[in-house]
Amino acid sequence: MNKTTAQERLFQLRKEIERHSWLYHVKDNPEISDAQYDTLMQELLKLEADHPDLVTEDSPSQRVGGAVLEGFATVVHSSPMLSLDNAFSPGELRAFDQRLRRLLDTDPAYVVELKIDGLAVAVEYEDGVFVRGATRGDGRVGEDITANLRTIKAMPLRLPQPVSIRVRGEAFMPRQAFEALNQTREEQGQALFANPRNAAAGSLRQLDPKIAASRRLDLFVYTLEEAREHGRSHWQAMDWLESLGFKVNPLRRRFEDIEAIIQYIEDWRFKRQELPYATDGMVIKLDSLALQEKAGYTAKSPRWAIAWKFPAQQGQSRILDITLNVGRTGAITPIAELEPVVLAETTVSRASLHNEDYIRDKDIRIGDQVLVQKAGDIIPEIVESLKDKRDGSEEIWQPPTHCPACGSNSVRVEGEAVRRCPNPGCPAQIRERVIHYASRGAMDIEGLGPAVVDAFFRAGLIENAADLYSLKPEDIEELERMGKKSAANLVAAIDKSKSQPLEHLLFGLGIRFVGAKAARLLAENFGSIDALMAASHEQLTTVPEIGDTIAASVVSELADPDMQKLIRRLQAAAVNTTQEAARTGGPLEGKTFVLTGTLEGLTRTEAQKLIEEGGGKVTSAVSANTDYVVAGEKAGSKLDKAQALGITILDKNQLLQLRGRSFS
Repeated sequence: MNKTTAQERLFQLRKEIERHSWLYHVKDNPEISDAQYDTLMQELLKLEADHPDLVTEDSPSQRVGGAVLEGFATVVHSSPMLSLDNAFSPGELRAFDQRLRRLLDTDPAYVVELKIDGLAVAVEYEDGVFVRGATRGDGRVGEDITANLRTIKAMPLRLPQPVSIRVRGEAFMPRQAFEALNQTREEQGQALFANPRNAAAGSLRQLDPKIAASRRLDLFVYTLEEAREHGRSHWQAMDWLESLGFKVNPLRRRFEDIEAIIQYIEDWRFKRQELPYATDGMVIKLDSLALQEKAGYTAKSPRWAIAWKFPAQQGQSRILDITLNVGRTGAITPIAELEPVVLAETTVSRASLHNEDYIRDKDIRIGDQVLVQKAGDIIPEIVESLKDKRDGSEEIWQPPTHCPACGSNSVRVEGEAVRRCPNPGCPAQIRERVIHYASRGAMDIEGLGPAVVDAFFRAGLIENAADLYSLKPEDIEELERMGKKSAANLVAAIDKSKSQPLEHLLFGLGIRFVGAKAARLLAENFGSIDALMAASHEQLTTVPEIGDTIAASVVSELADPDMQKLIRRLQAAAVNTTQEAARTGGPLEGKTFVLTGTLEGLTRTEAQKLIEEGGGKVTSAVSANTDYVVAGEKAGSKLDKAQALGITILDKNQLLQLRGRSFS
């Protein structure tokens, strides 16, 4: 395909993919299957790989995240991102309404919106193309998180009209994504996020866009700056943004009576638990933009808006027992079995206690009266033990000496908070590993969730993930909640997973410390599961960002006879165990580069791609092993360190000469 034809096809593909992404992520009304969408995306990726000079920043392919950032630049907001005054009672809302009526000498109308519990962001478009995104920061100056925001699929990268606008909204993590993230972190012995807001903020305020891309973030927009150019009211401005492809909360309402607003808030006080995202209140705004201007601002907040905060969801219960749950990595997690207590309109009877240090530090005992809350209105947690209510019958919990599922001696590695079962053949671990193997980001087997996996084990149909590929529709159609069509679809989804790239298989195998990013790096650098199994600890650590901990885990787990048997069975079932290795043999082979500063006419992603295609590798830190530092404008401390170590410094043109090509 010549360049002109490729350019035309790329334009069509990007437009079609963005439309289907908008239908799926914004309108919740997909027109094609996931498989059809994947086919379009694969065609796009192949064309862009064949014509790298045609890759654009607004391409759907760029949502996966680019190179690791050195740090966040600052962005001065065009107008301050002010906070809102809060109201906690109907009386305060009525007083807000009366103040505005006196000030404006009219009967105002309001728009009421759910207050999403996430991270406030400001995004900018020039001629219809997304160019910049920033955090709220101190309200005047925020952090430039453009690369991370680009990974959010609900946010358009190109608008259907060539308009230059500034929009504000709330980036958030859906409940389901939050629960899955914390489960993974707990199994890996990592600190848990307290609530979806912290998780969203932590995802966007870190330097690796690929992490943001993996966190399944979402976005609602709620304000258009200079909105009077596009309508006379806030409601009209939101309608216009929606027509441009932005995701606007569909539950916003317009009222002319404060009592109706109070009733609407009361209706949502409990219904909000049914939503797929966390909310912590409601926002009430004057609808008329002219009246907003007339009402004006105080030093800290607009006079024309106020936030209603929902009351905290806490309750008292008693710990009946502390049981144990075994995860896929062998992590043994203590669980508090509670007297049922209603929180946020749901009955809570269990709460994770995380690890033995958590129990000791909070002095939690079996039989204790405890204060329970839902973190972010989602995850039940023990706030504190009510020690003044003890009667002496409470029992001090003892950490388990044996795995509750297989009886193996439990171990706690020095420096880790989690106690583990060391037996890879533990039935509880095997179950969790199969669930992980089928999950998104791993082999992505649609329809194979925990309930179905449990049914397979109960029926004796599987013992591990390799057994999935021997299943036939007639084997499973008689299971509960199955049927001929569901069984056929599930077997087809299992068969489809055979073609997943090696990085998905590596992640799906559940090797400890090997997340999605590490799996990709290993797959690209070794090219096959056999090469990876033969690799030494030293060879593994030559891969950028693969340190001693990951390398030791990979060597240990791939040397395990049961793991090797599983891999051979997967190969026999025709599961793909290869992936195109990182390119070698170029003019930069064996050379290590560090990028710092801004290179005129060359983005960080383009520079990294240029180096890697030439056989070199890019790392994030300057060390004695660094061969070259490529420095542009506003180069930081990395340049100083390179000069101190006597490392060769290149500018953009010198890099291109070394690479042996031109770039424009």
